[in-house]
Amino acid sequence: MAAFDDELPRAPAASPEHVIGQDLSTLSVEELTRRVAVLKSEIERLEAAVAAKTAHRSVADSLFRS
Repeated sequence: MAAFDDELPRAPAASPEHVIGQDLSTLSVEELTRRVAVLKSEIERLEAAVAAKTAHRSVADSLFRS
């Protein structure tokens, strides 16, 4: 039994769908289109996280101002 979580075996990390700065010349139009969709989805996820954290901070700020 592992004493710490760091000692537990981990599954290998999946390769990212897209690497920033990657050479795009070898990719097909379909591959590029798919990557654009993945990145747009990730942007939406990030924006939602920013909105949630902003809302959470606003609530916390209002509690401390009271």
